Amino acid sequence: MVIAIDGTSASGKSTNARLVAKALGFVYVDTGAMYRTLAWHCLQAHIDVHNARAVTAACRRWKTKLACVDGHVRLLVDGYFPEKEIRTAEVSVAVSVVATVPKVREWMKKKQRECIQFGNLVMEGRDIGTNVFPETDYKYYLDAHLEERTKRRAAEGVNENLAARDQRDSQRATAPLMIALGARVINNSNLTSEQTSSMILEDMRQRLAAEAK
Repeated sequence: MVIAIDGTSASGKSTNARLVAKALGFVYVDTGAMYRTLAWHCLQAHIDVHNARAVTAACRRWKTKLACVDGHVRLLVDGYFPEKEIRTAEVSVAVSVVATVPKVREWMKKKQRECIQFGNLVMEGRDIGTNVFPETDYKYYLDAHLEERTKRRAAEGVNENLAARDQRDSQRATAPLMIALGARVINNSNLTSEQTSSMILEDMRQRLAAEAK
């Protein structure tokens, strides 16, 4: 079973996906971390992230492996997971460019679908319900007002132009950010993470109970 949680930047995807995965005993997959890992790798190798051909070549050559640690899937590079390194401001800027490369998204889709080997998943990102696992029946789309999302990013110590990021995500040629068919949309501008995850969990329980009859 795959629960797809998509949405805009700073809409609470990661926090809520973790809470839902923990409550259900599912494996948590942060697909954004996978793109960030590639962006970090490119920066480490002094590859121009604006050069799509060079980024594509790097994505084909790097040595990676999926691992499940404490219920979280990680993309290891040469056996290493750059957990802290991928959260820097520099990587945040680079990842929005790297993520628009069509061949990169193709590679990531294949790798993300391989995560099913670890069991039932809660997978969060921007194209899970539309591109990675479009066949799943359990799709959620999180959003919040731009002002609220900007405030959340600032609280994390990150100064990011979310309006520009939204535009890049929604207008990219391959797998653009959009609401998946059949997805339940939750605007959590005035909700806590606990309230948002509770809405998802309650909806899941109702649907699973109905399917069991």
